[in-house]
Amino acid sequence: MKPILNDPSSGNGAPQSEAPVKDVSEATFVADVIEASGKTPVIVDFWAPWCEPCKQLTPLLEKFTAQAKGAVRLVKVNVDENPAISRQLRIQSVPAVCVFFQGQPVDGFTGALPESRLKDFFDRVLRRAGTGEGGGGESLSQALEQAKAALEENDPATATELYSNILDTQSDNADAVAGLVRCHVATGDHEQARGLLTSLEEQIASAPSIVAALAALELAEQGQQSVDDLPRLEKESAQNPGAHQVRFDLAVAQFASGQQEAALKSLLEIIRHDKEWNEQAARLLLLKFFKALGHAHPLTVAGRQSLSTLIFA
Repeated sequence: MKPILNDPSSGNGAPQSEAPVKDVSEATFVADVIEASGKTPVIVDFWAPWCEPCKQLTPLLEKFTAQAKGAVRLVKVNVDENPAISRQLRIQSVPAVCVFFQGQPVDGFTGALPESRLKDFFDRVLRRAGTGEGGGGESLSQALEQAKAALEENDPATATELYSNILDTQSDNADAVAGLVRCHVATGDHEQARGLLTSLEEQIASAPSIVAALAALELAEQGQQSVDDLPRLEKESAQNPGAHQVRFDLAVAQFASGQQEAALKSLLEIIRHDKEWNEQAARLLLLKFFKALGHAHPLTVAGRQSLSTLIFA
């Protein structure tokens, strides 16, 4: 089976065009969905030739995409021809629609919605991107990007200020809340981070960016005590490579201390030697690492490829 998350630098993964509606395959999914959603929401329509409701839904999706005048893009995935994508995104029936924004799935539904509800869905997608009614347009997207960049550059103070400014004008912006949670995690203020999360309404709390931020917080809390043990764990793991529990604890400490790539490699090494160890504890923690990093993070993309190789070898 070909992994859907192919190397974006490969020829097969290059964007084919900038058309607002196109068909995608396993080879082009990363370029046409994950990467393309960095600035513009990408709506993924999962369909099949034998599906009658799909024939009703797809024209409406195309209609509202055209009306959005480039503010969203629509891609279509034939589930019969691209089963790996469906499996990885857990698509169990068609039609199904999934929205990607900034590299992550942020919304979606299954079944054929009536036109009025579909319009509400598109309005919600446009508001999330800051291009619908009441949105801040390009300035909101830029502010989120600036805050994210500041956090990635180890400047949580600047990121906190930027995210707070966004929330002053759009208090229900899930990405800004998630970013602020990550700022508190970065400064070690886990109590403040958890306080933000516990005060959220259910609709915001279920947003993928919030779920990812919660995973990052839980991992930070889990590794808080083991960070001090990092030198000991590194030494013991080197002396006894077959001690999976030591290597597992090492991965927890590595991730909590910011050594994310090393943490992923530690877990992959356990899986390489014993896929079923401790009821697949290494694989489950690895999936949590992916969630915390985000679907579009380079380490997640590379890690999923490595995991697929090990599992299906």
